[in-house]
Amino acid sequence: MAKQDTHAVASEFIDFLNASPTAFHAVDEAKKRLQSAGFHQLSEKEVWELQPGNKYFFTRNHSTIVAFAIGKRYVAGNGFHIIGAHTDSPCLKLKPVTKVVKGGILEVGVQTYGGGLWHTWFDRDLTVAGRVIVREVNSGSVSYFHRLVRIEEPIMRIPTLAIHLDRTVNDGFKFNNETHLIPILATSLKGELNKVTSENGPIESGNQTDGKKTNSKHHLLLLQLLASKLGCEPDDICDFELQVCDTQPSTIAGAAKEFIFSGRLDNLCMSFCSLKALIDATSSDSSLEEETGVRMVALFDHEEVGSASAQGAGSPVMLNAVTRITDSFSSNSNILEKAVQRSYLVSADMAHALHPNYMDKHEANHQPKLHGGLVIKNNANQRYATNVITSFIFREIASKHNLPVQDFVVRNDMSCGSTIGPILASGIGIRTVDVGAPQLSMHSIREICAVDDVKYSYEHFKAFYQEFPHLDAKMVVDM
Repeated sequence: MAKQDTHAVASEFIDFLNASPTAFHAVDEAKKRLQSAGFHQLSEKEVWELQPGNKYFFTRNHSTIVAFAIGKRYVAGNGFHIIGAHTDSPCLKLKPVTKVVKGGILEVGVQTYGGGLWHTWFDRDLTVAGRVIVREVNSGSVSYFHRLVRIEEPIMRIPTLAIHLDRTVNDGFKFNNETHLIPILATSLKGELNKVTSENGPIESGNQTDGKKTNSKHHLLLLQLLASKLGCEPDDICDFELQVCDTQPSTIAGAAKEFIFSGRLDNLCMSFCSLKALIDATSSDSSLEEETGVRMVALFDHEEVGSASAQGAGSPVMLNAVTRITDSFSSNSNILEKAVQRSYLVSADMAHALHPNYMDKHEANHQPKLHGGLVIKNNANQRYATNVITSFIFREIASKHNLPVQDFVVRNDMSCGSTIGPILASGIGIRTVDVGAPQLSMHSIREICAVDDVKYSYEHFKAFYQEFPHLDAKMVVDM
């Protein structure tokens, strides 16, 4: 397997991160990379006409994306070799009504999404990004379009209280998520001076303009900023789904340039590595020549809040894809179960690296380290879906390609997070291993991982696509 330079892979990952402030943008960036690599877009609303040796993808809600390449020797009933990750990260999402005015200050109402380290969001230069529903009129006909938007410059900030007004703050920074975690947009004075204007003068909340009622749920100044980016009028913005974002770009850092400092490493790191692995493992004309199965990546939304949505791992999206691909090559209704039992899922979600300042938080014999390669996650209570068979397969692939691998088990006196692994394993019945690259500051607005582990993850995933069918053929279980 051809090796790529470590910093070349890391630099490509930095580009992916900086293009992906939200799950919508991450899917859009993945879509562009797949199309450049010769993958054809499908629609779940249409009939699929698939051919062996071809590569495809589809999106759901533009926040989940599934891509797959069909082996030239594939026949219905053969297995699917899948890597699953997620596109979402803990963040502050704008409320349906964002307009807040207090003490002469314009603020933006937000709600917490996922289990974030919310204290890290204070005193950061913030902005917004996401998607907007825009009204467009062509030849008298009205249409509504989903448009992605991102304001690059810092427009908001959540200020902390001066220590002079709270002398106990360093004993423990306590705050109320509803009343203290609210970004400041502008002062009322400057907001008035910068109100949106039309040909007939200032647009006030609730006024009629060309038969359209302006939006009174949001500050007009915010709508003006969005409209400027979208190239439309503020009153053409029908609604939006936006989140607060840090404006500091992702970067390779550290005295030895060994780290990546960024937000959203959990879980865009695994999303990027799995996507790149699929693209590179199917890039040449001969890549799928001997492949008997289907190589797949599934990047889901809403993992951070339980995956229970139409586009989350708890939905039928993966089973639907596997079913439709299988049905495209056979009319036998019983062959799907055979395909599932021949399949294997790598659930890829970032892992907790050993923290030098909190050594006691890790079990003594399970201390994953930065630069140590992918971490295989184990949990006897099935918070992770790994078992001895699935972990053995993943280790053997690492061994053949001289890739490091680590183990993680949470301490018995601590709680354990979970992943999409148990959800998909129990919902579909597919063999699953839970893995992830080690990182620090998980769920902070600014996280840390190692450059080496990005490359190790990519190479391990690529090797998985190439090696799994041969290794699986040697496994004897349930005989």
